[in-house]
Amino acid sequence: MQVMKTFLRKYNKLIADETIEDYSLRYAPKSFRTFSELLIANTAIGSISFLALEAIGAGIAIHYGFTTAFWAILTASIIIFITAIPISYYAARHNIDIDLITRSAGFGYVGSTFTSLIYASFSFIFFALEAAIMAQALEAYFGLPLSLGYLLSSLIIIPLVFYGITLINKLQLYTQPIWLIMMIAPFIAVIIKEPEAFNIVSSMKGTISHGSGFDIYYFGFALGISLSLIAQIGEQVDYLRFMPPLTKKNRIRWWFSMLIAGPGWIILGFLKQIGGIFLASIVLFAGYSLSEAKTPIEMYNIAYTYIFTNPEYALVAATFFVIVSQIKINVTNAYAGSLAWSNFFSRVTHSHPGRVIWMIFNISIALLLMELGLFDVLEKVLGLYSNIAIAWIGAIFADLVINKPLGLSPNITEFKRAYLYNINPVGVGSMGIASLISIMAFTGLFGDYAQSYSSILALLIAVISAPLIAYITDGKYYIARENTLQNKEETHYICQTCNHTYEKEDMSFCPLQSAPICSLCCSLDSLCHDHCKIEHEKGFRVIIGNKISTLFRGRISQQLALKLFDFFIITSILLFIVWILGWMTYSINIASIPQEHRLFVKTMLRDYSLIIGILMSLLSWAIILVQDSKNRAEELLEEQKKELEHEIKIRLKAEQMAKEGTTAKAEFLAIMSHEIRTPMNAIIGLSHLTLESSLDTKQKEYLQKINTSANSLLCIINDILDYSKMEAKKLTLEHAPFELSTVIKNSLDMVEIAAQEKNLSIKYNYKNKTGKLFKGDSLRLSQIFINLLSNAVKFTHEGGIALTIEKISAQRMKFSISDTGIGITKEVQKQLFKSFEQADGGTTRHYGGTGLGLSISKQLVELMHGNIWIESEKDKGTTLSFEIQLEELKQEYTFHSVSQEELQAIITEKSTKTNSFTLAQKEQILQELQTVLLTKKPKQYLPIVQKLKEHDFPPQEKEKILRVIMLAQKYKYKEAIEVLNA
Repeated sequence: MQVMKTFLRKYNKLIADETIEDYSLRYAPKSFRTFSELLIANTAIGSISFLALEAIGAGIAIHYGFTTAFWAILTASIIIFITAIPISYYAARHNIDIDLITRSAGFGYVGSTFTSLIYASFSFIFFALEAAIMAQALEAYFGLPLSLGYLLSSLIIIPLVFYGITLINKLQLYTQPIWLIMMIAPFIAVIIKEPEAFNIVSSMKGTISHGSGFDIYYFGFALGISLSLIAQIGEQVDYLRFMPPLTKKNRIRWWFSMLIAGPGWIILGFLKQIGGIFLASIVLFAGYSLSEAKTPIEMYNIAYTYIFTNPEYALVAATFFVIVSQIKINVTNAYAGSLAWSNFFSRVTHSHPGRVIWMIFNISIALLLMELGLFDVLEKVLGLYSNIAIAWIGAIFADLVINKPLGLSPNITEFKRAYLYNINPVGVGSMGIASLISIMAFTGLFGDYAQSYSSILALLIAVISAPLIAYITDGKYYIARENTLQNKEETHYICQTCNHTYEKEDMSFCPLQSAPICSLCCSLDSLCHDHCKIEHEKGFRVIIGNKISTLFRGRISQQLALKLFDFFIITSILLFIVWILGWMTYSINIASIPQEHRLFVKTMLRDYSLIIGILMSLLSWAIILVQDSKNRAEELLEEQKKELEHEIKIRLKAEQMAKEGTTAKAEFLAIMSHEIRTPMNAIIGLSHLTLESSLDTKQKEYLQKINTSANSLLCIINDILDYSKMEAKKLTLEHAPFELSTVIKNSLDMVEIAAQEKNLSIKYNYKNKTGKLFKGDSLRLSQIFINLLSNAVKFTHEGGIALTIEKISAQRMKFSISDTGIGITKEVQKQLFKSFEQADGGTTRHYGGTGLGLSISKQLVELMHGNIWIESEKDKGTTLSFEIQLEELKQEYTFHSVSQEELQAIITEKSTKTNSFTLAQKEQILQELQTVLLTKKPKQYLPIVQKLKEHDFPPQEKEKILRVIMLAQKYKYKEAIEVLNA
């Protein structure tokens, strides 16, 4: 299985803070849903304050008369109520917004991208309408120009929506009482003070229908306009997703709140539309114009004159009421738009800058629509929009109410990208067919009555075609793969990509990363190319390609067939948009065009549409070719990536084998060194004791050579073992107090005999005042000294060797070893510190050695945070200098002996240490102990005792070592060496 390397995704503050982000692209978790059922219901009902309802009701009645308007609004309200029930239930039960419901209800992951646009357009269309109403109020009272009023009405909403549901809850809660009172009060006043009010309303004639009675033809148009409000359920659902879990304890409150906040909005919506008709008739009765009768500020201004005799007070009250109402609804419109755009762009661009960014984007579009005069063409816009919105909601309704109960779709609510097909033909197909036919009917292609009832056509076609397509496809395009996390006991998982913890419902298992990831990270991943469901998606495309190829009798390849299919889809969408824009432009402006010029304008629009259509077709093909090139490039990159991953695997395997080889070599060397060192230590120790006994000259000479050779061999073994440890990166340094002068003297003692044999002088001097005590690894420092001094003695035939000690600072020391030997050329100096290197091939034969001494010294110096260098000329001697970090101790440190009681306690103590000695470390301890015994320095036993305390050591070996130390502290060195080498 291919596994992708994971990079930690970091979100900006706008996304990371969920009090701002409100889980805009994901499931709302239980931990965030701490609001009460009634608070959520109150917040959702607060969004019904929009005065566009009054304007819509008034507009319908003015055009088609009261009776037709009343029955159209009532019928639309019943349809909206029925379709909203299952959508509201699923949102509140599964805590997901309208976009996520759409994904799961037959549209697929990418298919719901289209509906996100529909929902986003609903939010900015109604935001523009509501802000325009507010701007009219500002103009009426303050005299503020409409253009500035539009801007102010937009900007005031941004800070209120910034903190999402948390702040909106408070806003709706505090403004609800005053809003309800100010909305109801003028109606009561008009009814009380105007006895003929109901007669005035009921006798209201339509300017288009030319009557007040019921007209079956115009009923369809009126119904379509009112049905455009069907998408409002999306905004209600945006709040319902924060409902607490349904339990036996709260079931009555839960169901009541769900019904009131969800489908219940249209009850108040129906009353407000009828109220708009009522107020419009009063405005007309007062002698105002038809355009003023459709304007909410004028409606409520006239209504408030029935409360206040002073017109100024009435205008103040009306203005205040309009501002409060429009703020209450536009926080919802802006909030809903931010969610819709977030969902849309997260799938199109695989990026998410944050809900707040898309809120500002949504408000900007609404502001542009206001400046273009949207309010003036309200009915045309809503009539066209309703066809698409109804087709969308109808498809969702059919899936939830028909497909799921009949088993035509899975009885689960799955919204995550990882488990959904990109396109599900059930929802996308039914909505597409219903939208296309209804819009064509709306433009008059199928006759007058089809045009009038285009919205009902959209609903019926969507509701019928959704189960039909589900039946034909056997419902196999809902779930692309099984959700393996759903049935596990864990309730929370950590996202592999962003490293945050989320509830199980918001998590998916990613095969590419072999770990759970959250739904947002899954949505934003642009590199995986749906790796987890690629076979299923390919299967769907293959079927389409094969069908098209069959139509052409196999004369075109499957790839070309898919290109033609894509070209047809993209071109159709673009041409449809061009056609709609052309039709809307003509329909909106036809009233202002003289009769004799209308044919010319119509022909011109047709010709322009044809030219634009041709350009759109070329653009479509260019898009397909660019996408094809991109796909090919990505495939090539994917192949190269796989090759690189394969090469990396080979290299990692080789590296692992090399590591294993190094480890095996180190273990082998440790074992061999143990096998060699044990007899070697015995030879050195016992020959040393024998040399101190009564011997003749010949015997002493033989034993001296044995002892020297054994020491030389031991040095070689130590060098090889140290080199293997360095190669395996396992060499560590100690940090213990020591006397520098003692280390220097002991090191000089080690080479003194060899120097005397060649009549060489050895001296040392301190260049400046140096402290006595230092903290570091005295053994390794001594090793460096001995390596460098041994080399100096080895390559010097006459003269002498000098060691210079210089204090650089309280933390650093410099040491230089100079000799009067054979020197080294510049060329050879470059290779000098490399492993197994000598000055030339003859050097090894003449002087011996492994070539490891200087390499080991260099690495030890670097471990001590220092550096080493050489200065030399051929036949003029050599100076090797090194500078290391060495901490000088200011206070005195006493090297005391270890008491017999302490040693006995260490022997009898049961080991609880977790640090075990390796074979090599054990040999190092034994060698250190042998060196201390031979040099007769009893105060150097303490570091060895300390190591035995800190590490686990075999009991028999520990007892033996401590017995040796006991003997040495009594100056019984001979017995101690015999025990050590027994």
